[in-house]
Parts: sequence; structure tokens; C-alpha cells
Amino acid sequence: MSDAQATEGKRARRFKAMLWSIVVIAVGSMTLPLAGYLYTAAVQAQEQAAGDAANPRSEYWREVRGGMAGYTAVVGQETDVLIQSRGQVWREIRGGPVATLGAILVLGVILAVLTFHFTKGGAKLEHRTGKKVLRWSALDRVLHWYNATLFIILAITGMSMLWGRAVLIPVLGKEGFAAYAAFAKPVHDYLALFFAVGLIVIVLKWFKRNIWASYDKEWLKNLGGSFNGTHPPAGFANAGEKLYFWALVITGTGIVVSGFYMLFPNLGFTREAMQNANVIHGISSLVIIAFACGHIYLGTAGTEGALEGMWTGEVDEGWAKQHHGLWLEEVKKQGAAPAREGDASGTSATASA
Repeated sequence: MSDAQATEGKRARRFKAMLWSIVVIAVGSMTLPLAGYLYTAAVQAQEQAAGDAANPRSEYWREVRGGMAGYTAVVGQETDVLIQSRGQVWREIRGGPVATLGAILVLGVILAVLTFHFTKGGAKLEHRTGKKVLRWSALDRVLHWYNATLFIILAITGMSMLWGRAVLIPVLGKEGFAAYAAFAKPVHDYLALFFAVGLIVIVLKWFKRNIWASYDKEWLKNLGGSFNGTHPPAGFANAGEKLYFWALVITGTGIVVSGFYMLFPNLGFTREAMQNANVIHGISSLVIIAFACGHIYLGTAGTEGALEGMWTGEVDEGWAKQHHGLWLEEVKKQGAAPAREGDASGTSATASA
């Protein structure tokens, strides 16, 4: 074995150790708030039903929720409203379908990813040429890691608040969870503003790279070659990456707009509007978190050589040919000169002996 091959082997082992650490941290952090949720949700539903049946004043409160006249000191949109009955509907939707189906969705994706990895082993790099191709600029990498870091923090704090009653209170106790929530909620609220700015920049900057092309159909038809070992055509972004991008655009819009309603209630939004925004916020967030679980896997342990591209900016030419052949052809046509800012590829080619 030559010195170059030994050095390359050591580098590959370091990358594997690093990406496995990232996968374990990301998956562990995102699944912690989910543990035991489905069981505790069912138990709570039974206890609530039993409590309602035993409460002698249930009929009275049903009348109040039905619009019984009352008096309150509130001035404004909710004057003389004793109970906003829509709040109960919102609570049941948030704590029922949103929380339950969201847990099934996220855990289902994680289970599917783990099953695929341990049965198929991910996409291995077939051949390293030793030649490097510049794939991500320094600005692209900063934007990616900036948004990825904020996304993980927001996902952890958001899921812990959604499932906290069922999952964290039994572990931390009411006082412990209250202390955690008092920290997690403002962190979630303030960092959301920075995430929204980064998301807008990423969408605008990477928009051209993710426009659909005719050859994307073949990639989707073959599921990227994950099961049949083929290498369907792909430009800078393959069809799977484009799906993730547009899912991010759609759910990100829902997250940002609904978050605006909840962060700034003093602008005159009704309570019902904020409740609707909360449901939209939860659904949008859980959908993109499920997508992100697959994205994190494919960008680390699922595709050998992918992480080093986002880490160093460069990928091996063999990796580029295997996964993004059409893009590599465009890079070679451009030659060694850096690509102009705003090009669809946004790349340049560099070669080493």
C-alpha cells in the first residue's frame, strides 16, 4: 500500500467516525422527546374520559362553552367571553392528531432509515480518483451549517414542548419541566427569527439549482439507484435533493408565517387565528423534521463521500461521476476557471495529481 493510499485510508476512517458521531447526536436528540409518547398519550386519553364522566359540573361547563352569556373585565375582541370553546378544539387537535400522527411520522422515517441502512448499507463510493471538484463555496457551507444548527435546536425545543406533557414531565417532574420550558420556549422563539432569515437566503440562493428537469423523472423512477445499484442522471442537485428543497420551501413558508402570528399577538390577531397558526406550525414542522431525518442520513452515513463535500467544499471526481454525472460534465466543460456567481451549477473544477 502506498503512502497516498494509507493517508487516504486514515482520512476516510476519520470521516466515518465523525459522521457516525453526527448521526448519533442528531437522531438521539430528535428522538428523545418522542420516547414513550404513544403509550402515555393513550393513557392520558383514558384518564381524561374517566374524569369527564365523573365530574358533576360537566353539563354547566358545556353550556358555558356553548355561548352562555357572562361578564369579563377583558376589553377588546374577547369581551364577555367566559370560555373560548375553539380553544378546546385546538387543544384536542394539537394533543391528538398532530401529536400522535406526528410521532408516528417521525419515528416511522427513522425506523425506515435504520432498516435501509442495516439491510442495504448505504451508497458506497465505488472509486476514488484522487482528483477534487469544488462543489460548495465557503458561503454555501456557512449558510448550510448555520441553518442546520438552528434547525436542530428548534426541532429539539419544539418537539419537547409538543410532547413534553407526555414524555418529559414523567421524567423531570412538573417543576423540572417548568424550569426547562421556561428556558426552551424563549430560546425557540428568538432563534426562530434568525432561522427565518437564513431560510430565506438559502431559498433565494439555491433556487436555480433545484429547478426540475426532464431527467429527474428517471432518478425518481429508480429511487436514485438505492435498490438496483444504477446511477440515474443528476445535475448539481438530484431529484431527491430537489424534493427536500421544495418541501423546505413549502413547510418553511408555513412555519415562518404561522410563527409570525404566534410571536406577535399584540398586532391584533384573534385567539382563533393564533390557534390555527399553531396547528399549521406543528404540522409543517413535523413534516420537514421527517424529511430532515432522511436528509441527515443521506448526507452522512447513507452516502459515502457526501459529508466531506459540505465539510471541505470539495468532492472526489469519482463521487461526482457516480452521483451527479451531468453536473460533472458541465464542470469539465467550464474548465478550471471559477464559475460565475449566479451560474446554475455555482461551481468550479480543481484537479490534483
